Amino acid sequence: MAKISNRTIAAAAGAAALVLAGCSTGNDDPAGSGGSGGSGSDECVIGMTQINQTAAFFTQMNEGAEEAAKEAGCELTIANANNDPAKQNSDIENFTTQQVTGLIVVAIDVNGVLPAVKAAKAAGIRVVAIDAELEEGAADTFVGVDNEAAGAEAGQWVVDNGLASGSYGVVDARNSFIQNQREDSFREVIDAAGATHTQSVNGDNVQEKAATAAQNLVTAEPDLDFVYTTGEPATVGAVAALDPESKTKVIGWDLTAEVIAGIDSGLVTAVVQQDPRQEGVEAVNELEAILGGAEPQGFIDVPITIVTQDNVDDYRAIFE
Repeated sequence: MAKISNRTIAAAAGAAALVLAGCSTGNDDPAGSGGSGGSGSDECVIGMTQINQTAAFFTQMNEGAEEAAKEAGCELTIANANNDPAKQNSDIENFTTQQVTGLIVVAIDVNGVLPAVKAAKAAGIRVVAIDAELEEGAADTFVGVDNEAAGAEAGQWVVDNGLASGSYGVVDARNSFIQNQREDSFREVIDAAGATHTQSVNGDNVQEKAATAAQNLVTAEPDLDFVYTTGEPATVGAVAALDPESKTKVIGWDLTAEVIAGIDSGLVTAVVQQDPRQEGVEAVNELEAILGGAEPQGFIDVPITIVTQDNVDDYRAIFE
């Protein structure tokens, strides 16, 4: 998104819109509906920069944040970066201009987002990162999963269930720092146990691209025992690309209705499931507490669950 040329006008318009709007629907552009100003501790005006509005993981996170903001009496605007790091930086800059008091960052690029985040902190804005951890000191608190540890946990599950003796490929998202962590730590565990890695293909965290990448992978490597997918678009894409009767199974991250259907058919063996709604709740509650004078917690761990046919029924209602 191009930067707004007249920041004063944008800030004034944004302030008026946010006072009227309260919580956003989660699809707003901060230039049009952004924050209401000031750094007073009695104000809880939050800007949230989200990666996209298509993945269920992110929409559930938004829902949790919106519910928590309504409960806390905070004003919340969510800006959709639509997988574009440049737009995400611009959105953060706009929130800073609008003088929000709190910022939630779901980073596409944890390094590329730093200049805008640091400028926001320098302006007195409190920052919470969700899902992707920023460098030390960039955010007051990180809410989410230890992705490196969770990737290793998934790998150990594969080893413990006797699935690490064959060959596998990976559908990843090389533009995602955390998905690279999930891949590296998973591979380290299962490769040490004897699994054979063939190749990794890039789905760019976009479902259609991931489906094509998965199809290309299994066409080139028809005898794979399983495909490891590092995020929701890759998992959904792999499920769409693979024949449910195939000997190649899917082990990956993040449930959707399509992925649950894959578990039911036997195509999907296991899924690392996070709790994105709770991550959104925790982020807003943490900012409300910090703005009220509490010390930042630094890290709020939201545990994972490995979902299989044995426990998938616990999640069906979420994705109906």
